[in-house]
Amino acid sequence: MLKEKIAGIIEDITKVGGVRLCALVSRDGIMLGKHAAGDFNEAWFAAMCATLLASAESAAVIIKIQSPEMVTIQTSDGVLIIMGAGDKILLTTLIDPSADMEAVTTSLRDIAEEVGGSF
Repeated sequence: MLKEKIAGIIEDITKVGGVRLCALVSRDGIMLGKHAAGDFNEAWFAAMCATLLASAESAAVIIKIQSPEMVTIQTSDGVLIIMGAGDKILLTTLIDPSADMEAVTTSLRDIAEEVGGSF
C-alpha cells in the first residue's frame, strides 16, 4: 500500500512541466521513491538533500528568521529544489532551466501540502 502511494505521488510530480528528476526522501535522508533517468548514488543523494534543508533550517534559527520552505540550487543544467512536505518527507526535484519556475513551485507546493497531510 505504501509503495503504491509513493508511486502515485512520484507520478503526480512528474506531470509538473519541466520536472526532469524527482524523489521523495525522508527527513532522515532515506530514499523513499524516485523518477530519474540515469544512474546515481541514491543513498548519498537522499542524505545530502536532507542535510541541505536541515542546514538551511538551522541557519534560519541562528539568525532568528522563519524556517525556509525550500532550498534551491541553480546551475546551468537546471534548478534543484528541496522542499519540505510535512514533518517526515522531503520532495526533491530537478527542474529544466527553461521552465516557468513560478508555475513549477506553485504546483510543487500544492503536492507537498497533500503529501504532508498524508504521512
